[in-house]
Amino acid sequence: MYKRASLVGAAALTAVAFTAPVAQAAEPAQTGTTAITRAMPDGELQADGSTRYGQGVSLAEAIKAERARLGKSTAAARSVCYRAHVAGLGWQAVVCNGGTAGTEGQSRAMEALEVAVGGAGEFCVNAHLRNIGWQAEAYCANDGGTVRVGTVGQARPMEAVMIGVSSGAVKGRAHVQNIGWLAPQDDAVITLGTTAQTRNLEAVRIWL
Repeated sequence: MYKRASLVGAAALTAVAFTAPVAQAAEPAQTGTTAITRAMPDGELQADGSTRYGQGVSLAEAIKAERARLGKSTAAARSVCYRAHVAGLGWQAVVCNGGTAGTEGQSRAMEALEVAVGGAGEFCVNAHLRNIGWQAEAYCANDGGTVRVGTVGQARPMEAVMIGVSSGAVKGRAHVQNIGWLAPQDDAVITLGTTAQTRNLEAVRIWL
């Protein structure tokens, strides 16, 4: 579940009032039923240390699996998982902790991005879209939650994405049309891509 903050642009996103997660009421105990549990998905560890999951694995499942794999008691348990909706391809599989979402060398724009963060507190994401600019509201979620920015079914390229975390820093790189990979960004709030240049955002890598 995400909430929406009425924020536009970099300066506004840095002003997000991060709040502690709201406690959830415990579900009533079930009697006379058999619990069905789903095995933790296994991601494919890549040479660069990132992880790629199968097409049927959700962001929520992937972020839980990453934190379990890395160990919640370590700083490395800070994890980010994400997937891109790409022009002509649709939704890709989930990647985590520095994996490439999107494409290189195919001239395909990213149109939407889903992100889940674990171990970095509340986080917010916003997208800069062709002929629109920054979306009117940043999308925020508590630790372990999922947000989506951009559009699906409108053939509208993303040009940049902004990500902010309430604890520590977030890092990332963007692959941009006719430029390639831009320099890495590292801060509490980062912007990946370009604005006012009419350049498609084609791929991103994000890590904590």
